[in-house]
Amino acid sequence: MSTCPTRGRVYRRCGCRDKSHRQLGASCPTLRAEAAHGSWAYAVDLPSPEVGRKTRRRSGYRSEQDARYALELVLAAERIGVFEDPKITVGSYLLEWLALKEKTLKASTYANYHAYVHKDLLPTFGRIRLVDLKAQHIEKWSTDQRAAGRGPVAVYRAGAVLRSALGQAVRGKRLTYNPARRAIRQRPASPERLCWTPLQAAAFLRHNAQTYADQLGDLFEVILATGLRRGEALGLHWTDVHFMERKVYVRWTLSAVNNNELHLGPPKTKASLNWVSLNTRAMDALRRQADHQQSLLPPGAPLEGLVFAGVDGAPLRPQHVLNELRRRTAEIGLPRIGVHDLRHTAATIMITSGVPMAVVSKTLRHSTLATTINIYGHLLKHAADEAVNALADALAHAEADLDSGRPHRLGRAA
Repeated sequence: MSTCPTRGRVYRRCGCRDKSHRQLGASCPTLRAEAAHGSWAYAVDLPSPEVGRKTRRRSGYRSEQDARYALELVLAAERIGVFEDPKITVGSYLLEWLALKEKTLKASTYANYHAYVHKDLLPTFGRIRLVDLKAQHIEKWSTDQRAAGRGPVAVYRAGAVLRSALGQAVRGKRLTYNPARRAIRQRPASPERLCWTPLQAAAFLRHNAQTYADQLGDLFEVILATGLRRGEALGLHWTDVHFMERKVYVRWTLSAVNNNELHLGPPKTKASLNWVSLNTRAMDALRRQADHQQSLLPPGAPLEGLVFAGVDGAPLRPQHVLNELRRRTAEIGLPRIGVHDLRHTAATIMITSGVPMAVVSKTLRHSTLATTINIYGHLLKHAADEAVNALADALAHAEADLDSGRPHRLGRAA
């Protein structure tokens, strides 16, 4: 037996039992006779919220040095105020963390977290003790998932949920480090969004106006004319439509949790909770909806509820809107896109029309300008071409002036 210089002890032990089936532990005579018998272990008294102090014992180390190193890590964690509960498993911790997240996350986001925890993380890591979870466990899970044909985005998202949960354990002084921090692969690059050209967008809107002239046609018109997100347009209320100011206030977003239960909640980010200007096309579409709904109300009754709703005032289902978009798109042979891609189409048209990126970012209500650039930065190559061509033209004109022989005033560079 060897004593640690600070606290705790390091020793050898085995699983042999006596005639009464009690473990011999460190007192097994074979330990003294055979150096390869048994394994190394450590024991140390640590603070416990239950009984003041409690002895932690760990065994299975191949050498005295390995056991001593493990003991030193435990004592180092104690010095910085980390309490690693040896009883709690990854599964019980994740369920505890998920219950807290339910109070702060949007319903649709929580549903995704719940699915990743229960379908991906608990079956693999649930029985492992939280303090024993290592990066190797997570890396192996990720590799196995990819080998089984799981998509990189799905694997990344499930791993990101685990990384977030373990990060909270570190901040709460329940772990000394986050084993998922470097074990989760880099986020897969997002595919470039498929957007319509202005000609294709105009053809689609004309097809809706001439063939359908209905509520969905006006919905698509508003999204393309403002860049609203699908849920923001579906969650728009008449109380937030201001015709005199030619603006709407984005206060709600409608989402379908698990593609089933509809949920009305706050928009995506704090920046999303903002005013959006209306152009003539958007104003006309909203007025058509106002006239239609007003005709169904008693004379003088104010418009209330959702702008885009069913006959009974119930919200439109997002899946129905998507299905109709794709059906009408196919009717005139346009590229197949999603409802959110109408927002990207609006952004693309603005950028390629020369609207400054900062103005586009403000219109789309992104949290930062960097977000807009990350999504639409590939469109700036055209603006870069125009910039360097303008520079070349300016220098060419200056050289022509020099060659003309006219007197020039050359001053210092600004």
